[in-house]
Amino acid sequence: MKIITKHFDIAEVDRIIEMAWEDRTPFEAIDFQFNLKEKEVIQLMRSNLKISSFKIWRKRVSGRKSKHGFPKQKTRFKSANQK
Repeated sequence: MKIITKHFDIAEVDRIIEMAWEDRTPFEAIDFQFNLKEKEVIQLMRSNLKISSFKIWRKRVSGRKSKHGFPKQKTRFKSANQK
C-alpha cells in the first residue's frame, strides 16, 4: 500500500480525529473538508492514537452505516411532526 503524506497542522489533525470519532460524521465529510480518503483517515488515526485507542475506534467504525455515505437530506434532522 502506498503511503500518502499530507501536511496538516495540529488543529487540523485534532479536528480530523474528532470527526472520525463522531458517529454521525461520515468519511465522505472528512474527504470533502480535508481531502482524505477513508484509508488515509485510518492511517492518520493509527499514527496519532495509542494502539488500544486505535483498536477501539477501528472496531467501532467497522461496518457502521453512519460512517459510510451521507444520510438522505430530506430525513436528516427532521422530526416526524415537520412537514
